[in-house]
This record gives sequence, structure tokens and C-alpha cells, in this order.
Amino acid sequence: MRVLIVAVGSRGDVAPFTGLATALNAAGHDTVIAAYQMFGGLVTGCGLQFRPLPGDPRMLAAARWQRGGTGPLGAARLIRLIADHMREVHAGMLAAARQGTDMLLLAGLSYAGGYHIAEGLGLPSMSLQLAPVAPTRAFAPSIVTARSLGGWGNLAAGHALVLLGAPTLAGPVRELRAELGLPRLSSRQAVYGRMNDPAWPVFHGWSPAVVPQPADWRAGAEVVGYWWPARPHGWRPPPDLETFLNAGPAPVFVGFGSMSPDDAARVAGVAVAAARQAGVRLVLQAGRAGLAVAGPGDDSMVIGDVPHDWLFPRVAAVVHHAGAGTTGAGLRAGVPAVTVPMIGDQPFWAARIAALGAGPPPIRYRQLSVPVLTAAIQDAVTRPSYRDRAQLLAARLAQEDAAAPVLAALAAQ
Repeated sequence: MRVLIVAVGSRGDVAPFTGLATALNAAGHDTVIAAYQMFGGLVTGCGLQFRPLPGDPRMLAAARWQRGGTGPLGAARLIRLIADHMREVHAGMLAAARQGTDMLLLAGLSYAGGYHIAEGLGLPSMSLQLAPVAPTRAFAPSIVTARSLGGWGNLAAGHALVLLGAPTLAGPVRELRAELGLPRLSSRQAVYGRMNDPAWPVFHGWSPAVVPQPADWRAGAEVVGYWWPARPHGWRPPPDLETFLNAGPAPVFVGFGSMSPDDAARVAGVAVAAARQAGVRLVLQAGRAGLAVAGPGDDSMVIGDVPHDWLFPRVAAVVHHAGAGTTGAGLRAGVPAVTVPMIGDQPFWAARIAALGAGPPPIRYRQLSVPVLTAAIQDAVTRPSYRDRAQLLAARLAQEDAAAPVLAALAAQ
């Protein structure tokens, strides 16, 4: 079967599907990933086929930083930014789907237009989600708050987010349906209609050991486990990194992935000073922000892109932004995590790490300072319960096969 995975978003929204696509290919499918052009190398480097989508997630990220990216107001602003961007993404998705496709797998927000494209082209489709999107009593919407509002409050907040997003996102969707010759729908049906259809599979890519499947989610919506990124073909660890890792005690990793705060230099300085005051060696990942060490010594080094599944088992703890993928990678490695959530659903995942006992309480980004980070690092590397709990979770994650339910659904088509 010719399968097209559409992954709209940042690197963390694309990388997990390199692993899923590799598994689908191994099972005999012909799998292509459509994503922003800047991730072409990430996909093709894993030996996978790639189709580009128009746009650049860095523009959305910059706007989110400037306008605030957490809480109800942040969620509303994010929805508006996405709506402004969706028209060109829909055009790219439609062009990609017309290049020979038998099945659409729609990751994240690509479902907002993707299942209409599938309907217009007469193709089956499924949804792949890396964060919770359906309303539930179990927890509040992950992009709104990490706090529980109580069963009814959580459910009401989820439905309120639907009501907020539907009118904003419906315009580009209606235009797409008109182009495809499909009947006009209400705003809610246009944006969320298939999400409530038990016959439409929705697979959620995190472990039920991290966030259990809510009991009030509909049939056909499953939490299946993490889809782990594939390693690039022929990848070898940088010799200087191997030398550094072998030269002393396991260091602490600090990295914030695709985040690009305006005060990146300050963040890097805090990380370096905190590691030194905590008495640990440091591996600092430059990331999109370009974090750097001023006058690095024998106790620290800066790295570029290194597969987390190779690096994280070799460190004493990981300090990160609590993106969904990085959260999973840290738990997979069985190491404690210090989280500094910034935007979107990051506070949700940071709160889960703390609730699971795999790391200290999250540090609010605005409270990030040398004393605060020093204390958190010391806590993470000296309290045995954090590592013990992380390793128990790692054992659970190692038993999961998140590709299997997707393969079974494809076989049933």
C-alpha cells in the first residue's frame, strides 16, 4: 500500500514518524512523509521518501514567543496563527496526496484539512496524534493548562477549546472543500467532525504508562505507545563527544530542541553556571537557539544534533523543555529529567514527569536562574527514587510496539 504520512509542525512533530515509516516499509508498504521543506534531510537521511510542504515552522515559533504561548490566551493565539497558515499547507497536502497515494495518515493538525482531502480524493485516512486533543474528564486540554480542573471542568475546558477553534479554522477548511467539490459543513463539522466518528481510527503516540487512555474517549481512539525516531543511515557518534563521555563521570544533558527564546545567551549562561555549581559535567545541545558555551573547559562541551536514543542512556540526567518527543526519549533511557517548559503542551508533559516521580517539579521558564537550576540538577542526580522510577518506566516502554496497531489498521483496509 502507498502510504502518505503528513506531519505539519516542528522537528519534534516529524521525527517520530521516521520510525513509524521505517516500520511500515519493513512490513511491505511504500511510505512517504510530507513535511516542511527544512525537514527533507531529516527524512531522506533515514532512507525514506519525502514530499515538501510550503511554509516554515520557525515563523510560527517566533510569533508564539512574541505573543505568549501558554494558557487560554496562548491557545487562542496559536489557533489564529495556524488558521492563517493552513491555506498554503492545504495546497501542499493536496499536491502531495495526488502524487500516488492509497492511504493518508494525518499527524497533528494536518487532520483539520487532511480528512477532507481524503474524502475528496476517495482515500481512506487515519489520525496520528502526539498530544491529547479530544475533550476528557481525565485532564484539561494539554495546550491550555497542566492543572486538573476537576472532571467536569476538564471536560468543559476541552469543549470550550473546540468551540474556540472551530470558527477560526473553518474558513480555510471550507475553501478546501469547495475546491474539492464537497458539500458545505458547519464550522464544528468542518474542523472536528471525523474526530468523533468511531469508524475513523485515531492513534495517540505516547505510552499509556505516561498518560493512561481516558475512559471517556470514544471507541477507535487508542493510546498505543511512542513512535521512536529512526537513526540516520550510517550515523556515527562524533569522536570528540565519545572522548568527552569516556573522560569522566556521566554528564548532565541540557537542550531545548526547537525552542528559540529571545534570551538564548542568558539561558546558555545559566546552564553552564548551574552545572558547575552542581558539580556535574555538561553536554549542551545548541539546538535552534544556538546555545553556546563561553570559554568551554574540560567539564563541558557543545553538540549539534545527536540521536537521543544513543546519548541519553549515557548521561546522569536530562534538562529539557518537555516537548513530547524529548520527554519520551528521557523516559526511554531511564534517566531523571529536569524540565523547563515554555509553550504549548510542554507544561503538560513536564507535570507528567514530576507526577510519575521521574524528576523534580518543573521550573517555570521565567523563574529559570542559576540557583534554581543548580538545586534541581543536584536533586535529580542525587535522589535515587528519580532514577529508579525512570528505569521502571523505561522497562514498560521497552515492551511496547506502537507501530503494530497502525499496521493492523492498514491490513484491515
